[in-house]
Amino acid sequence: MTGRRRMFRGSTFLPRSLRFTRSGRATALTAGALAACASLTAGCGVVPGTTGGTGDDPIVVMTWAPEGTAATNMPGMPAFARAYARWINSQGGINGHKLTVLTCNDHNDTVDAAACARRAVKENAVAVVGSYSQHSDAFFPHLEGAGIPYIGGYGVTNAEFTSPLSYPVNGGQPALLAGLGKELAAECGPVALVRPDTLAGDALPPMLNAGLKAGGHDGARDQLAAEDATEYSAQAEQALGTATGTAASDGTEKGCVVPALGDRTSTFMDSFRRTRTDYPDVRTGSVLGSVDQTVIDATGGGSGPYEGAYVTGWYPVTSDKRWAAMKKVISEAAFSDTRIDPGDTGVQTTWVAYTVLRQAVESLGDGPVTATSVRSALDDGKIDTGGLTPTLHWQFSGRLASIGFPRLANAEVTLQTVRQGRLVAAGQSFVDTTKTLESADLG
Repeated sequence: MTGRRRMFRGSTFLPRSLRFTRSGRATALTAGALAACASLTAGCGVVPGTTGGTGDDPIVVMTWAPEGTAATNMPGMPAFARAYARWINSQGGINGHKLTVLTCNDHNDTVDAAACARRAVKENAVAVVGSYSQHSDAFFPHLEGAGIPYIGGYGVTNAEFTSPLSYPVNGGQPALLAGLGKELAAECGPVALVRPDTLAGDALPPMLNAGLKAGGHDGARDQLAAEDATEYSAQAEQALGTATGTAASDGTEKGCVVPALGDRTSTFMDSFRRTRTDYPDVRTGSVLGSVDQTVIDATGGGSGPYEGAYVTGWYPVTSDKRWAAMKKVISEAAFSDTRIDPGDTGVQTTWVAYTVLRQAVESLGDGPVTATSVRSALDDGKIDTGGLTPTLHWQFSGRLASIGFPRLANAEVTLQTVRQGRLVAAGQSFVDTTKTLESADLG
């Protein structure tokens, strides 16, 4: 969820020419891709939807993510994608087609993100699947110009919920923070949000505040932090000062500190743990992707600062039996690759995204597998992910179009908590944040 600020600006809202209705779907599929090309990439060099193979040709897709950078890294996503390809090909492929997975490192950089997208076009990929990049303004124009769908991005940029060629499998950071805010509203006194001083970070406060205000709570104090700092003592002091600065009238409500710094959350918590001894007790809360079991273990487990914390996620806890199929793939095809952790939300998102791709391709039967046919299958179908998400169905303009997220098809989150040092389910079902998000103030 991090990324350096750039000198360019890109709209996070669809132009009116791209706000389709569902009527006339067959014509709109082709026209929509052409409109995206005309509006977003003047002078496109590829006819939309012609990428891909026919007959028994391999199905070519790409998965990209940042690796080896000073900010957020997601090495498990491309690593799992390669493992998935080995596994599915050992099962005979998809509809008799072998799956070829190309991977790319975007280095958390606009130039490299664009280069990854250009390679996907050059290699005739039919989709980009299960990927992470914060630089949507750099890569989406290339995908839209070639008509290549973006299936299951991590949900770190607003454009993933606006592009007509995006098929998100979760509600991204908006849903996570809205769900967390609503839960913390009943539990917290003053709330401090510590988030990256980046373009992606700028989108986080309105979402958390929408949840807090839905629960009758004041908004959080927005506290910026460098995305690649090696320590956060000053930020920890400021957050603790905010969280402990005002006591509830009955003295029972503790303030809350919410770090949402991606990979740097553990670095912040190191500073926070040292600093908090000088302050009254506070609660903590965060979102999966910033906090997982590894981070909890590294910060002291049951005796650490996350004990009792609420954490929102997109999917069931890792111990849930619904992850059995993914774990089977890891066991049989990952070859002890330590980058692939079944508890990593990046890996989980990649599994869900490839589940979507497989169902879309299988629905085509003996027909050709191209970018156009895959998009058509996604537009016309409903995807069952085995209970890991609600049934997925993408519309050209969903309920959250009113706040600029027309492609956000799954706004449901799960609530988890840290109990005796373990991340466990705090509820039995998904929580729908659609209504909360509809009230978000994005002005």
